[in-house]
Amino acid sequence: MSRTWLRLGSIAAVLALLLGACADLGGGGGTGAPASGAAASGAAASGAAASGAAASGAAPSAAGTKGAIKIWYSNNKEEVTWGKAVVAAWNKDHPDEQVTGEEIPAGKSSEEVIGASITAGNTPCLIFNTAPAAVPQFEKQGGLVALDSFPDGASYIKDRTGDRADQYKFTDGKYYQMPWKTNPVMIFYNKTVFTKAGLATDNPPLKTYADFLATAKTLVAKGGVQAAIWPSPSADFYQPWFDFYPLFIAQSGGKALVEGGEPLFTTADGLAVANFWKSLYDGNLTPKEAYQGDSFADQKAAMAIVGPWAIAVYGDKVKWGAVPVPTKDGKDPKDIHTFSDEKSIGMYSSCKNLGTAWDFLKFSTSKDNDGQLLTLTGQMPMRADVVGTYPDYFTAHPEYKAFADQASRTVEVPSVPNSVEMWQTFRTAYSESVIFGKTPIEQAFKAAADKIKTLVSGN
Repeated sequence: MSRTWLRLGSIAAVLALLLGACADLGGGGGTGAPASGAAASGAAASGAAASGAAASGAAPSAAGTKGAIKIWYSNNKEEVTWGKAVVAAWNKDHPDEQVTGEEIPAGKSSEEVIGASITAGNTPCLIFNTAPAAVPQFEKQGGLVALDSFPDGASYIKDRTGDRADQYKFTDGKYYQMPWKTNPVMIFYNKTVFTKAGLATDNPPLKTYADFLATAKTLVAKGGVQAAIWPSPSADFYQPWFDFYPLFIAQSGGKALVEGGEPLFTTADGLAVANFWKSLYDGNLTPKEAYQGDSFADQKAAMAIVGPWAIAVYGDKVKWGAVPVPTKDGKDPKDIHTFSDEKSIGMYSSCKNLGTAWDFLKFSTSKDNDGQLLTLTGQMPMRADVVGTYPDYFTAHPEYKAFADQASRTVEVPSVPNSVEMWQTFRTAYSESVIFGKTPIEQAFKAAADKIKTLVSGN
């Protein structure tokens, strides 16, 4: 899974933290002062969230107000370097609109910290690591500003992001997030293990489900590994993004788990993906126990589902190759879509100087600053033509080009109410049927689909 994803935890845990949130996590208006009486008690916190929810998405009354603002970025080393450079460049030319950048405060997860800060009313203006799956919950809390409330908001997002922009609209048609960077997932494979098993490394037999299963059996039998591929079997709601979901997206021709309020994983494509994974588990080619560590880096597994961040991580440790995720009958790679593993930028409603926040958001996602993000992190800016925009980078770093090509064909998690509960419901059904075989797949998926249909309706 992506190293940038931090566990959200259960909704109950999130709410418990929100109700107990008392600390000043950093003011959004540039003054550093916490909101008056924020989270003084559990009841007060609940009231803050409720009143905020009523205002969420409204046209920002301070849209033209300018002045000092605060932002948070992730604690990833390369992103901190990028963030500091962007802030310094802005501050040099905007003495009256200074930006203070900080790493997101430590906590069980960044999403829990953000949720608590929304309740307390002291979020920063911008957070550069907002998970799309968390956006519906933050919107429900009243914590987010609809970016299309700005006159050029929707056009800026569409011009920069291209055709993928619509995936980031909420069910009310508004943009509560700026698509920022993507780590499109592919199959990483260990060339040394493949060679040991007598398998081709330049064009490995991994395109079809039948090819993949045959290769997996050969790898375990002859490659000296414990597993062909070892995704986590844990019950965490986000785990489908790194086993079922990328393959479902590819097999379905770019469909999301839910579209138009209708779950799609019960279709023939969804069932084909589920049965493919079940074959790997039943054949002991994919373990049902969690690996303590990184099974691919430790060469206990021959393959992994990862994004371009893995290139720097595995580097010289593993002689690797990368190919698109498999499809049942082996689609042409140029037609294969995958999971985006994207992170967005959120603008938060406690911000007092929204005019500066919007200008800085555009500045930080300019062509030049997106290029710096790519150079420092290897993660793909959410731009319509990454390869064409930064040809020199991909000439110098050809190992990233396959991921950049794949980045143009990505699918996001659905932006729907009760997003986390939706994914948890699906994961429970998947675990019971595919991983552990306690319930027939069609039965488990049908029951999950019925629950999910209600969840995403907002009820």
